[in-house]
Amino acid sequence: MTIHQLSIFIENRSGTLIKVLEALKEANIQIVASTIADTAEYGIYRLICSEPLRAYEELKKAGVAVALSDVLALELDDEPGRAADAVKMFSDAGISIAYMFTFLLRGKGIMVFRTDNADKAREVIILNKLKFIAEKDLTDWA
Repeated sequence: MTIHQLSIFIENRSGTLIKVLEALKEANIQIVASTIADTAEYGIYRLICSEPLRAYEELKKAGVAVALSDVLALELDDEPGRAADAVKMFSDAGISIAYMFTFLLRGKGIMVFRTDNADKAREVIILNKLKFIAEKDLTDWA
């Protein structure tokens, strides 16, 4: 029900992002989805990839500040409003979403998110029969 996400801390200066991308390229690791949130001094580059544990090790070897965390991921129909419907279920259960990002993969919407209560979020997923994504699903699709 959870997948691994890499969070990479990069300075807002030329050349820092390419170091990360080149390290993943050299290791032949496929990026499935990514997003960057920035502040004035640094960015947080969050990514989902084909082999997150190996990616974590490769980035550490390259001297990159990286953290590995578990996030939840759902498969949604590619129709307007499906993300809103899913988020409403969590909101109605009193669960806050700390952050999320979505993308399309092979005709399906994928919603990746982190909550303030992962255990309760899992209950919502099960009770509402939401289709969750497992790590192997992303690896198979990458």
